[in-house]
Amino acid sequence: MSGVEVFLDDTPGETRGALFRNGRPERLIIQRDDDVAAHRLGARSVGRVARIEPALKGAFVDLGVGAPFGFLPGKGVGEGARVQVEVTAEPRDGKGPALRLTGPGDGEARLLAAGPDVRAVLSGWAPSVEPVEGVDAIQAVREAEEEALGTGVVLESVGLDLRIERTRAMTVVDLDWAPATHLHGAQARARANDRGIAEAARLIRLRSWGGLASIDLIGTGFDGDRVAISARAAFEGEAGLVVGPVNRFGVLMLSRAWRRRPIDDILLDGDGRRSLRTRAADIVRALRFALLSERGAPTITARCMSQETERAAPWVAALGPRARLVADDGIAAGHFKLEEG
Repeated sequence: MSGVEVFLDDTPGETRGALFRNGRPERLIIQRDDDVAAHRLGARSVGRVARIEPALKGAFVDLGVGAPFGFLPGKGVGEGARVQVEVTAEPRDGKGPALRLTGPGDGEARLLAAGPDVRAVLSGWAPSVEPVEGVDAIQAVREAEEEALGTGVVLESVGLDLRIERTRAMTVVDLDWAPATHLHGAQARARANDRGIAEAARLIRLRSWGGLASIDLIGTGFDGDRVAISARAAFEGEAGLVVGPVNRFGVLMLSRAWRRRPIDDILLDGDGRRSLRTRAADIVRALRFALLSERGAPTITARCMSQETERAAPWVAALGPRARLVADDGIAAGHFKLEEG
């Protein structure tokens, strides 16, 4: 797979993996030690049908791990029935996982098999590529995360300014000319739109977003067939992809199946800021990076606010005796200082 690199960052508390294509991040996965194993994509469980929802044409299934329950679409199961199910979409935005019926079940609700771990997922993305680990992986995954939480990209080479955001209803992508571009004309516009669709696909994959998406193209008067071909090529291999026509307002509509929990849902709190869990993981990862980079330092201490210290303490302990953690409430939330001992 020419131009493909994969990175595996296995830091205490969570494991992250990223796929880069031609030097740019395209996929990112984060699995945390305190995630619910029964909710991971591909996990198989015995569940109990807790209630039928005729209006939703499906049932909510208790997987034995508490709320939120999984949702099983379709008919043919009765309330109280035991069923074997597989997770086809991870929880997101407060909703439980989506499930697929694999057969009848028996006994108590319980996990039968966890879904693939990060290493296995990377192997599926790039079967012949050995993952890079260590400091290079920490740097690469950090870069992928920053882009996954960004607002868009500007590509001066094609005069493209792309902005992207996710609402409750859909993903919204706005393509426009970059402010200082000198490019004009129908051919330049077509190139910018093609590249914009490809970039939109990359960013949607990177963020693990699914559902309905609208891409507001540059200009008007499009060759709809050409745009559809460009979209299908950009999203090639995507599960459940549906590409609609370009409407009279110059907006391309498409839909992509939800699969993994969105990256922003994992990392951010309800106010769109890095959660306490994420901030603690940042500290542990920075400490691990420093320990790997400065092998001659007898100890490296992270100073951070007490709330973050408490959350990060067990993971820092797992880094070994060279890693230290000190509470300092003079340091603002989300900030820390590293000191060599």
